[in-house]
Amino acid sequence: MRRLGYVLVSLLPIATGGCIAQTAWDVATLPVKATGKAIDWTTTSQSEADRNYGKKMRKQEEREGRERKKAAEACRKDSEKCGEYDGYRAGQDD
Repeated sequence: MRRLGYVLVSLLPIATGGCIAQTAWDVATLPVKATGKAIDWTTTSQSEADRNYGKKMRKQEEREGRERKKAAEACRKDSEKCGEYDGYRAGQDD
């Protein structure tokens, strides 16, 4: 009876096909994977920063365009008050 137990225990790794080892590996690497994912969520990649900056600049340029258009219309209505544009300029802080 004891021999049968040894045989069954020795055949266990072959029968499971290494899934126990894979499970142990997955459990051991889980904290590293979770930490990496948390860091990815909390940091901004360079491509995200570039995309956000581009979006910000486009909005500023749209605002400058609208204000320049208003200034040009006001200049057409009253040419005596016209001068160099001194309104909002994209890329400058408010």
